[in-house]
Amino acid sequence: MTIFQRIRNFFIGVIMLVIGLVFFVAPSDEAYSFVIIVLSIGLLIKGIKDICFYFVMARHMVGGKMILFQGVVFIDFAMVTGSFTDIPKIYILLYLAGIHAFSGVVEILRAMEAKRSVEGPWKMKMSHGVINFIIAVSCLIFLKKTDTAVIIYSMGLMYSAVIRIISAFRRTAFVLIK
Repeated sequence: MTIFQRIRNFFIGVIMLVIGLVFFVAPSDEAYSFVIIVLSIGLLIKGIKDICFYFVMARHMVGGKMILFQGVVFIDFAMVTGSFTDIPKIYILLYLAGIHAFSGVVEILRAMEAKRSVEGPWKMKMSHGVINFIIAVSCLIFLKKTDTAVIIYSMGLMYSAVIRIISAFRRTAFVLIK
């Protein structure tokens, strides 16, 4: 990771931490709308970033089209998430639980693969996946209470921010060829 990437990850982590603290301190119906806005903007940024990466570099790579498809899917999810302002809140909570469950399972599988193949920070990936899955289950448990779900989402956002800040300061391994 370059110095610029470390600084960027640190500042993104701090912004995520502040947003999570705001949601945690003031859970209300307004915070619920802001959760939808933050989630939609985050997915949109990720989609645009993937599409730009495809046109700059990934189109020359093996499997680069997958990055293009991933960017388009993230933009679609951003549009769907942004349109959730008028539907009942229970569906949005199910959507958040699905997102956390999916990302938790993917992170757990990536951690298990990293444990098998490469020495590295598989424990942090595993804990991040387990926490995401626990957040999904707790969203399902507290499905009827929207304030509790905003608090649970904010705790997950704060945990992801702390993981991002820790990874910004972590030394990265590099391969030395003699």
